Amino acid sequence: MQALYTKGFTSFVKKALDLITAGIRLIMPLTRRMALAGSAFVATSLSAPRIGRGQNHSRLRFVPQSDLSVLDPVLTGAYVTRNHGMMVFDTLYGMDAAYRIRPQMVAGHSVEDDGHTWLLTLRPNLTWHDGEPVLARDCVASIQRWGIRDSLGQTLLAATAELTAVNDRQLRFRLRHPFPLLPYALGKPGTPVCFMMPERLAATDPYKPVAEMVGSGPFRFNPGERVVGARVVYDRNPAYVAREEPSSFTAGSKQAFMDRVEWQVLPDPSTAAAALMAGEVDWWEAPGFDLLPLLARNPDIRLDVPDKTGFIGTMRMNHLQPPFDNPALRRAVLPALRQADFMTAVAGEAPGSWHDGVGFFCPGTPMASDAGMDALRAPRDVEKARRAVAASGYAGQPAALLAPSDFPNLKALADIGADLLTRIGIKVDYQAMDWGSVLQRVAKTEPVEQGGWSVFHTFWSGLDQLNPAVNSSLRANGAQAGRGWPSSEALERLRDRWIAAPDEATQGRIAEQIQRQAFEDLPYIPLGQMMQRTAYRRDIVGVPSGFAAFWGVKRG
Repeated sequence: MQALYTKGFTSFVKKALDLITAGIRLIMPLTRRMALAGSAFVATSLSAPRIGRGQNHSRLRFVPQSDLSVLDPVLTGAYVTRNHGMMVFDTLYGMDAAYRIRPQMVAGHSVEDDGHTWLLTLRPNLTWHDGEPVLARDCVASIQRWGIRDSLGQTLLAATAELTAVNDRQLRFRLRHPFPLLPYALGKPGTPVCFMMPERLAATDPYKPVAEMVGSGPFRFNPGERVVGARVVYDRNPAYVAREEPSSFTAGSKQAFMDRVEWQVLPDPSTAAAALMAGEVDWWEAPGFDLLPLLARNPDIRLDVPDKTGFIGTMRMNHLQPPFDNPALRRAVLPALRQADFMTAVAGEAPGSWHDGVGFFCPGTPMASDAGMDALRAPRDVEKARRAVAASGYAGQPAALLAPSDFPNLKALADIGADLLTRIGIKVDYQAMDWGSVLQRVAKTEPVEQGGWSVFHTFWSGLDQLNPAVNSSLRANGAQAGRGWPSSEALERLRDRWIAAPDEATQGRIAEQIQRQAFEDLPYIPLGQMMQRTAYRRDIVGVPSGFAAFWGVKRG
């Protein structure tokens, strides 16, 4: 059997080498690095049956953006975990392709008492993957757990006087004041998503992982076939109760056509490109920009920009610990920071691949504005930044910068960020690790010398930065805020005013004030907008807009 697997890998390498001899610089030379990559591939194959081209038309082979290191979607804002959650779990409401909130697990709702009481009714016959019925009390527990970790969920729970299960299919919110964003909060696709799970799992401490992956979504997680760092497997849920409406983003039927979806973790971009072109995998979520011209020349591969709001790069600093607990030091970075440097490192010079001049809200959306943007658009001045660093009182403490070595786009941001901080006089401790380790590390609140961190870089979908309600990175409520834990009473007051605003025009004016205040407090620094491509074989149809979802996907 090992000979069979080795033969398969040899065939794969031969195809890649044929591409090189044709003059296409696709993969690295056959050095020790390639040998190690080959060994890892064979080791993965030996742990389970090899997936070869054309073996199973009901099987989809997908290369995710990174390894799935965190399974619980409440614990992290990582999109790879959100995408996993969308397969296993379902939501009370969904968002359609026009960004409108629609009923999903609920049949509908009624609103009484001038907006103070909401009664949500579940659709009949919903079941968990273990065969137990979905009950209202499961949903109550799920909302309460999620609401502790999500920024908009925190606001919803603060507005809720009582959340109870009226009977098996109905749950009721009694609110302290009207909260018209309630369906939006429960149905937004931004992380963390308000996924429903059985009460026995939802009772878990929201800062600790649930013990198992049991949801009611269109796919079942297959724990027995998971290989950490190599593979994740999902099986179609035959008991999934789909809605009658067509699928539209995260709303509608969510009908699964593939019996099995296998995530193949291939952190080396050249290996992933070779596998896609050879038909060894069907879909690559996030190919590197340097490989796009090569993929575009292949007639069997289609390229698309699934998320038209793009991905907004961010530099996130730790506000709890030195050196970036000092707001003056955070602001000192701005005069030297060029968004174009970060975006070019990620996406190159191709027109339309990125945009700079990006503030705290997604460009081209109602809340985006020029307020305070001189901080990023004025002529860049490294010496001014160096003087600001000195004037801040910075004492030379090392800044632990986390760089995900297995996530090329994020590593590019980290490399530019490290160079920038070094050039303005900050002592950088550059720490390379895989993305999963970064996610675990940034949960630590301890000082740097005790295993803590100072700064990391990431991308957020523009969907997550549409407005102050969903932009969790703008939350500044200290210990309850996301990783980095910024604290600003001024930002929090403005956010509350935005949520209570009577119309979009008023919201727009408040959003301008929020952006100006954000440039003072700097909960994070925007680094530009990237338009990420996805790549898949042309016999795959139904690839959705937005993010990597697997309902509706099938072979043509």
